[in-house]
Amino acid sequence: MAKILVYNNDTNRMETYYKGEDEAMPYNTGRTLKVKEFRGSSKSPTLWTSKRAMQAWNSQRYIWGGAIPVGFAFKRSWEGGHSGQSQHYAGVAFDVAQTFTNAQRNALRNSAKNSGVWSYVEPASLTPTWVHFDKRALSSACASGGFPQVKRGSVRYVHLSCPR
Repeated sequence: MAKILVYNNDTNRMETYYKGEDEAMPYNTGRTLKVKEFRGSSKSPTLWTSKRAMQAWNSQRYIWGGAIPVGFAFKRSWEGGHSGQSQHYAGVAFDVAQTFTNAQRNALRNSAKNSGVWSYVEPASLTPTWVHFDKRALSSACASGGFPQVKRGSVRYVHLSCPR
């Protein structure tokens, strides 16, 4: 059983859900994203995301019109695989289509870019064997990526500083 925290952008509140690994993520339509897919290899008992990220997934899945295999979405910073600044740590990024052919990945990447629902779609030159898209809250703090940092008592987002 996973504890899932979802920031509801409409109410400006955190919501808490408890779901089994084979259950759909909160705000997911059509059971197209299960908890275990969102989690990937993370061992965290608590996962987090935003309602907007889940709605973007729903829209992309609808636009694509078929299954999109998910490698993972969520990752804690110390679980490896990413730089010090990753949208996966915020629970709003998806790495998908690892089992697709190059042609299928390119079609999905173009679909994601053209959909207008994602804040960022990574170019094929950076992720040639998968497709990465995310629904970051604000634009990145620096060219190398990054995500807004939220601290206890925050009223507005404060960006992480860029690596040197």
